[in-house]
Amino acid sequence: MNLKTKNKIYFIGIGGIGMSALARYMLAHGKEVSGYDKTKTALTQTLEELGIDVSYNEDLRKVNSPYYNPKETLVVYTPAIPKTHTELVFFKTNNYDVCKRSELLGIITEETFCLAVAGTHGKTTTTSILGHLLYSCEIPVTAFLGGISQNYNSNLIINGTDVTVVEADEFDRSFLTLSPNMACITSIDADHLDIYGDASELKRAFESFSKCIKPNGKLFVKNGLPIKGITYGVDDDSDYTAKNIKIKNGCYVFDLKTPIQTHKDFKLGLPGRHNLSNAIIALAMAAEYGCPLKQLAKALALYKGVKRRFTYHIKTNSFVFIDDYAHHPEEINAVHEAVREMYPGKKVMVIFQPHLYSRTQDFVNEFAESLSKFDQIFLLEIYPARELPIEGVNSEWLLKKINNPNKRLIQKSEIIDHINNNDVDVLLTIGAGDIGDEVEHIKKGLAHAN
Repeated sequence: MNLKTKNKIYFIGIGGIGMSALARYMLAHGKEVSGYDKTKTALTQTLEELGIDVSYNEDLRKVNSPYYNPKETLVVYTPAIPKTHTELVFFKTNNYDVCKRSELLGIITEETFCLAVAGTHGKTTTTSILGHLLYSCEIPVTAFLGGISQNYNSNLIINGTDVTVVEADEFDRSFLTLSPNMACITSIDADHLDIYGDASELKRAFESFSKCIKPNGKLFVKNGLPIKGITYGVDDDSDYTAKNIKIKNGCYVFDLKTPIQTHKDFKLGLPGRHNLSNAIIALAMAAEYGCPLKQLAKALALYKGVKRRFTYHIKTNSFVFIDDYAHHPEEINAVHEAVREMYPGKKVMVIFQPHLYSRTQDFVNEFAESLSKFDQIFLLEIYPARELPIEGVNSEWLLKKINNPNKRLIQKSEIIDHINNNDVDVLLTIGAGDIGDEVEHIKKGLAHAN
């Protein structure tokens, strides 16, 4: 398919974090863009402010008439959209070019030097750091992010089109549509078992992705993963690793050891060894691309993070409120370790909203174990996203498995009262559903903040 012949792009599910970045990209390249999404959000409002028409009704009459032209129109959809969706069915049965989000991303990146970030955890932060590093080094780059960069207040970083940075999403095997010049794999923990069935099939998908790299390309892998490549890690014997790690004023200060030299005094303002690991691989890929280490050190020190990735909302000597996207047991473990490292001896309360019935069912024991480590645990009901309920799978079931007496199932309307009625030093809200929408309500209602 030749994108040059497509003047109009219609996105079904335009409000998704990856879809909205593509919509912005297409608009910036002179295409007419519109789309559908189920609900109005901050992302869709931003698109509308850019002049993109967004419909919130599954109704063909809401689709602008100029888009009823199969020769000029490309239709893009996200896998979260049901196959029975009225608009999707119409376009598929009427000779339109229809593709998934990942396929469009593959087409865009084909003619560029592509750096792809894969892994079950850490993709968005790593991609954001890498995009920021290349942008700061004045590389003509376009970075598609799975979150909102706090440096650019956007999920799209754009400074040219020679180089692309993308998240290689394993969901629905989407990453197999990419052909990167460089790629990294941050982790291969079991996830999306509703798609893969078991962990071994997920591993095979990552092995297939490693073979998608263009000839003479480079693959980077987290030290210890069962796939060969240039290794990276934290304070270990990897090809790229952090050494002499210290914490100063809430920031990591470290030396970067590469295969040929060690560069001193890098600084990262994000807490958590998992974020330090993300920074190391971003630095490794940027360095292998050709960016000078001295310039990379300056850029990393200015990196602010991604919204909903260990995002501070209140940070005083007596109280801290952090919001994070963690929705897998390993991600919760990483957040817990970061909090304990930064705030030793403090009482930590977590409010967790499980994401997906299938993920809760597959990892209920692991979720219970990771949540039990906090001092006080409040659970919200499961956020279903694209799924229908599974009998017996609910937050009450998870609550019973948590080995900590300080636990309770609550409603969103009860959050502020429960926080104010408990003695807490550090508050965490975590989950990939709509718990992030509660952040501003919590900030306004907290007695701790007054």
